[in-house]
This record gives sequence, structure tokens and C-alpha cells, in this order.
Amino acid sequence: METSTIKTIAKYGLGAMLISAGIGHLTFARKEFQAQVPEWVPLEKDDTVVYSGIVEIAMGVAVIATPKKYESLVGKAVAGLFTAVFPGNYTQYKERRNAFGLNTDNKRFARLFMQPALIAWALKSTDGK
Repeated sequence: METSTIKTIAKYGLGAMLISAGIGHLTFARKEFQAQVPEWVPLEKDDTVVYSGIVEIAMGVAVIATPKKYESLVGKAVAGLFTAVFPGNYTQYKERRNAFGLNTDNKRFARLFMQPALIAWALKSTDGK
């Protein structure tokens, strides 16, 4: 398969994943996402989940719909989002909060290593470097 085809599939997959996750924030996985909100966030947990869900949907649409010349900028913004939510993943691990089937220390710890992979996916699929 050609590199540009793989990149296009990865970009659309990223957009779809963000939209799906955002919908989950607003609906079926709302309680699960609340388990990742650190206590130091100055908003109610549910408000944080709703706002972040809206952001994820918007970013997913942007990944899919942004013209080529702005694609790199959008990829960097998505990578920034994935970086910004890392403290939530760490909080889930540190405070032993069960959510999304992450019900052991090992599973929660392994989840921490997904964040760099998501950041790389966002950058590589959009030429954000």
C-alpha cells in the first residue's frame, strides 16, 4: 500500500476515534471518563467530561475536514490535547480508579504508554512531524 494511502487512512481513523471518544464523553462512557478527572481540576468532574467531549468531537471533525495546508497545525493541536489529558490517565493509575476495564495496577500502568502512541499517531498522520 502506498504511503499516502496509509497516512490518509490513519488520519481518517484518528478523526473517527476522536469523534467516537467525544460522543462517549457525552453519552455512554460519561461515568468512566469521570474516573480520569484529577481532583485539582477546578471544574466539576461531569462538566470537565462534557467540555472535553465537545473538544474531542471538534478536533475529530477538524482532522477529517481541515484543508491540507492546515493539516499539520491540526495534528499538533490534537497532539497537544493528548498531552493535556495525560494527567488524567496518571490520576487513574495513581489513585487506582477503575474505568474502561482498567481494573488492575498493571492495566492502568500499561495505559500510560498509549498516550505517546496517540501523540505520534496525531503527528504522523497529519505531517505534524
